[in-house]
Amino acid sequence: MAGGTGAADPVAAYKSLLRDLIDRRPSGTRGRIALALGKHKSFVSQITNPAYAVPVPAKHLPLIFELGHFSPEERRRFIAAYRKAHPDRSLQPADPAMDAATALTIRIPAALEPRRRAELTEAIQLFAQQAIALALKWEARDTAARTADAGAAVDKAGSAPPKAPARKRPGPGGPRHKGEAQ
Repeated sequence: MAGGTGAADPVAAYKSLLRDLIDRRPSGTRGRIALALGKHKSFVSQITNPAYAVPVPAKHLPLIFELGHFSPEERRRFIAAYRKAHPDRSLQPADPAMDAATALTIRIPAALEPRRRAELTEAIQLFAQQAIALALKWEARDTAARTADAGAAVDKAGSAPPKAPARKRPGPGGPRHKGEAQ
């Protein structure tokens, strides 16, 4: 993949397009995307760098489009390039509940200066996106835990041996070396 970003590599082509679109956005856009996705900024760098083979997960596209303020034409171009690279991937939201999302309207006082209104609007949007990403992460963790609990119930009657308990390290004030008093 270290070669060019032409038609020979459709993944590199859509990643180049994504990188160019994000590079035209205000400073901090990559950080906001990383924060909202619950990822490190290096993840955003990898999914926007054509030199890396890491594909852009389809489930992240709606959030990237929203935080990057992509125009309908930019979204259309990116989705066309993405579909060339991944014709079998669904671009539907990862969670069907997102289709039935609740819209929330917040009124910003007209008495504020336009610059302050814009700053306040951006801060509220960023907070909401971060809170939603965190709630989705919690939901995914809880779903995984429920699935694991169901699997553990099946294993009790079957083949898998129980896990050994985790060893605890001494906390503050506890012995750190053999022979050391508490």
